[in-house]
Amino acid sequence: MTASRITAVGHYQPAEILTNADLEKLVETNDEWIRSRVGIEERRIARTETVADMAVQAAAKALAASGRTPEEIDLVVVATTTAIDRCPSTAARVAAALGLTAPGAMDVNTACSGFSHALAVADHAVRAGASRAALVIASEKMSDVTDWTDRSTCVLIGDGAGAAVVEACDDADAGVGPVFWGSAPEKSRTVLIEGDVPRFSQEGQAVYRWVTGEVAGLARRACEAAGVQPEDLAGFVPHQANLRMIEPLARQLGMQDKVVARDVVTSGNTSAASVGIALSKLVESGELRSGDRVLLFGFGGGIAYAGQVVRVP
Repeated sequence: MTASRITAVGHYQPAEILTNADLEKLVETNDEWIRSRVGIEERRIARTETVADMAVQAAAKALAASGRTPEEIDLVVVATTTAIDRCPSTAARVAAALGLTAPGAMDVNTACSGFSHALAVADHAVRAGASRAALVIASEKMSDVTDWTDRSTCVLIGDGAGAAVVEACDDADAGVGPVFWGSAPEKSRTVLIEGDVPRFSQEGQAVYRWVTGEVAGLARRACEAAGVQPEDLAGFVPHQANLRMIEPLARQLGMQDKVVARDVVTSGNTSAASVGIALSKLVESGELRSGDRVLLFGFGGGIAYAGQVVRVP
């Protein structure tokens, strides 16, 4: 079976910035309360852009960086839990907007672990010979499903999209590592987006206990699948749920001195998009260098999780 590798990444975030001071005008909260509990200073909010619009922007950036033409992309996988329209899929809308020629196109809904799930789907398709060059995108408009009167959740969210181009390669060591994924169905109702008018809600303390108690062990399983130890890696890009979860996870994995994504501080929690956005920003800034091995690990709504070790393009 052919291996796959990430050859380019890209991201998109809306221009509008919503600060903690802005939120003070909407709900009973303040900057100190938000920073101390979740570590977020500001987030980006989409007003006119749709989930598909943001996905197209991120994908176009990754596609341009890869040097591939639209005609060469034969698969599009989009992770999202906030797309309003059921049909056509967001992936089909992206394919049409970018002028792709007859690609496979599908959406994946695993909420916060969406980017890693979508990456695994593309990796498996390449390994099986069903794809040679794929677009993996995660795009979320969490502001559409937010209760702006609930101070426990509205302070968390942000909007945006992250993308990667995944291509076939002959060197497994240069490629996307085996995915370790799973779920905890008995905990599935701790994070919800449901209702006739869908709204995001969660049992924050239950989620915190699960993440700080179990997720580090799950992330280690992703490293074991790749045949590496966390301390041997250059970086850690987890789901950007909450800084008070990310930092304990890094310490539990012995990666606190590595490059650890903390994009949540300025982007908020962008659900499925968070891993893709954070990875793209670390590559763009040069904090992660070409060839570095990095652990990606998404976790959250479902309760679902997925992770893999990848090399930086």
